[in-house]
This record gives sequence, structure tokens and C-alpha cells, in this order.
Amino acid sequence: MRLLLVEDDRLLADGLSGQLEKAGFSVDTTYTAREAMVLGEQENYRAVILDLGLPDGNGLDILRKWRRNRIAFPVLILTARGDWHDKVEGLKAGADDYLAKPFQTEELIARLNAIVRRSEGRIHSMVKAGRYELDENRQSLKSDDGTEHSLTGTEFRLLRCLMSRPGHVFSKEQLMEQLYNLNDTPNENVIEAYIRRLRKLVGNDAISTRRGQGYLFNDTV
Repeated sequence: MRLLLVEDDRLLADGLSGQLEKAGFSVDTTYTAREAMVLGEQENYRAVILDLGLPDGNGLDILRKWRRNRIAFPVLILTARGDWHDKVEGLKAGADDYLAKPFQTEELIARLNAIVRRSEGRIHSMVKAGRYELDENRQSLKSDDGTEHSLTGTEFRLLRCLMSRPGHVFSKEQLMEQLYNLNDTPNENVIEAYIRRLRKLVGNDAISTRRGQGYLFNDTV
């Protein structure tokens, strides 16, 4: 799952990016309002962590512009401002949640997962599709016979993308967008390699190939 982190404190941003990647996210990081505005309009993010106090602009202005342009990804505001007026203004501007600094990374990740679940119409941390359950907290896959498998970070992100929308065909390009950030330069063949590995866990029928189109998770198997 790919997200955008907008934070001008580079030390905080670097540390937070590493923790988010361990939690199963692919993270693009920017330190300025100008770049955040462009990335939010051009890239396909599942969620955004947005700092309000940026050196070249206000995070609330960015958020308002995104919402006016019908950009609907979930946004968690992250700021040093703890006043309730700031919280109200953020929520009115279209934010989905609000977290004041200083904060615990575990709480940030929990809140981030919660707003993504809401955007997908889920209430639990399990992604269910067919005979399988994907545990977001443990990054593991469980089948209906009780068998459980731990997943690598990339396996988890790829399977989560497919299982979150069973029956939907994802092209290789769409999957690459969700698996890797702008600084990564993977070869498209890496998708095929990970699909082969995941099929060993769920079977060939559960992940179908649509020739010339991409892959889908078949929840009727």
C-alpha cells in the first residue's frame, strides 16, 4: 500500500518512513508544500500523512485544494499544533484524522490503518477474500483450514492490494505503483516473480492472470 508522507522535519520524516515501511507501506516523502501538491494530484496514493507547518505553505491549503479537485484519498494531519481550533479546521478542510506531536509511532500506524479501513468499507484489521484472511497487524496469511504463513513486506503489500479488491484486474503498472516508491527502480518482472511465490501459498486458481491486462484475486475459489 503506497502512501505520501509530507513532513518538513527531515530527521522525523526519515525515521517515520522507515517505521512505516516495516508496517507494510511503500512511502514517498516530501518536505515542501509545492511538491506535495503535485504528487497528490499525479500519483495514486492510498493515504497521506500531512504536516500543517511547511516552509513554503500551509498544509490546510493543500488539503483544501485536493478536496476541491475531488482527490479523495484519506488524509491524517500530523502537526505540532494541539489546539482544538486547529483540529476542527483540519477536519472541516477534509482530513480524516488528526494527530498532534509528539506522538507514538504505534498510534500513528494504528490511526493510519483505521482510516484506510474506513475508506475501504472495513471495520476489522483482517482483509478477507474467499478462503483467506490477511492480517494487517501481523502481516500474515491464514486459510480456512487454519494454516498460517508469515509474509515478507513485498509479499504482504502485493497480496493486500489484490485481496482488498477481489475480482478487480490490476495491471503490472498499477501493482508497481502500490509496491514501490518513486525512489525505487524495480524491473516489471519482479511482479511475476512475486505472483509465483504467492501462488504457492494460495494456489494458481486464487490469483488469475488476464493476458494483456494483469492479475486478479478470485474470491470464488
